[in-house]
Amino acid sequence: MKYYIIAGEASGDLHGSNLIKALKAQDENTEVRCWGGDLMQNAGGTLVKHYKEMAFMGFIEVAQNVNTILRNIQICKDDITAFAPDVIIFIDYSGFNLRIAKWAKQQKYRTNYYISPQIWASREGRIAKIKRDIDAMYVILPFEKKFYEDKHGFPVHFVGHPLIDAISERPKPDSGRFRAENHLDPEKPIIALLPGSRKQEVEKMLALMLSVVDDFTEYEFVIAGAPSLERDFYTPFLDNPNVGFVANKTYDLLSVAHAALVTSGTATLETALYKVPQVVCYRANWISYQIAKRIITLDYISLVNLIMEKEVVKELIQDELNTKNIKAELLKILDGIDRKKQLADYEELTKKLGGPGASAKTASLIIEHIKR
Repeated sequence: MKYYIIAGEASGDLHGSNLIKALKAQDENTEVRCWGGDLMQNAGGTLVKHYKEMAFMGFIEVAQNVNTILRNIQICKDDITAFAPDVIIFIDYSGFNLRIAKWAKQQKYRTNYYISPQIWASREGRIAKIKRDIDAMYVILPFEKKFYEDKHGFPVHFVGHPLIDAISERPKPDSGRFRAENHLDPEKPIIALLPGSRKQEVEKMLALMLSVVDDFTEYEFVIAGAPSLERDFYTPFLDNPNVGFVANKTYDLLSVAHAALVTSGTATLETALYKVPQVVCYRANWISYQIAKRIITLDYISLVNLIMEKEVVKELIQDELNTKNIKAELLKILDGIDRKKQLADYEELTKKLGGPGASAKTASLIIEHIKR
């Protein structure tokens, strides 16, 4: 069967690639065209457009690139028409995907959504579009099923979180070899820095994260370079001898890290699943933040705290994200009771996310939906 998959960022590329592998395992005639990244392409998808060309963050950035976005929407529609898929699978990336879904439903394509837009966080009114334009929804967070079904009367499938598979299937690197290959200190414990994957957010976050380096000289701070950004972009941040860098190896870095400073997003959950104590950091364009503050209705911004429904990890947001607070919160998780408590909460978090096999479950449900 023919599958058209649309993802718009690094995390979607990861989960889309595992979904492609699962589809191929269950359907020997699988043919995939996709919007995503290198991982989806390597898994066997024919890549139409890379997410690097679509990574616009925040209200201001989107407004500045509206012509490019509209052009991409038309390219996508034309490509879907030419390919004539049996199903279109949307992965998160709601601003783009819900527009395509409206058109696709009108054109009588099957529309499946894997990894729900976060309408439980903001703009809940989008449920009307989802109920109108989406045939089947596969959610990965335990509270989403209750949100959709009990609150909005829209049946969904909870398939578990694909990060559990993505992480469990990766072999753990040898710490000594990893350090040597990436020119890291062979002895110092590592504090991982995950400043995001988009240029705008990295520029905002990384200088603040690095502002505490000289207060923790017994540790090495290591920047996780995003696959969407060139190494040269990070060069200005690497002038301190106590700062290291690894490119496209975030999971390997987390597997050897002692603690982490993490930009809010999927990375907070990835860090928790690797059992690395963390401080969550978030700062946006002032105007974008003022708008977001008025439409987001959540008590927390990190997935870890949202799933656990309590503060497991400290969130430093906007003006609270400063050198003084980063230093204080980092000290708490490097040793002692705060570190132990966070690690204990991580164990409970993993149980809440369900068992392994999210990609295989989703592929099976998609194939079943097409046949039905």
